[in-house]
Amino acid sequence: MQEKHLYEYAVIRVLPKVEREEFINVGVILFSKRSKYLRSKFLVNENKLKLFSTELDIESLRKQLETFDKICAGSFKREPIASMDVAERFRWLTAVRSASIQTSRPHPGLADDLDATFNKLFQELVI
Repeated sequence: MQEKHLYEYAVIRVLPKVEREEFINVGVILFSKRSKYLRSKFLVNENKLKLFSTELDIESLRKQLETFDKICAGSFKREPIASMDVAERFRWLTAVRSASIQTSRPHPGLADDLDATFNKLFQELVI
């Protein structure tokens, strides 16, 4: 019998106008401490975002979201965050913020296959 993996995930959200507190789900972060698994993925739907605000800088938004992927991969070699372990990086990414990119509170779960669970969450919560 295959071992179940305890994981946590959070949804990455964009708030086109922070003061309105309206958001659009654009990505997912999934973390498993025991498996040392940390992955994120995002999709920027420009048409949907423009319904909330025509003032958004989409290229800047994409670059900021790419930072999530780099932090998950640990690819900021000269940055202090790269030296953090997987759990610390997940906590840093999901910390409460009052910025235009935020995350939901982390939610726990159990999975046989973390990649399949990640893809399922992305499909259900973002696409």
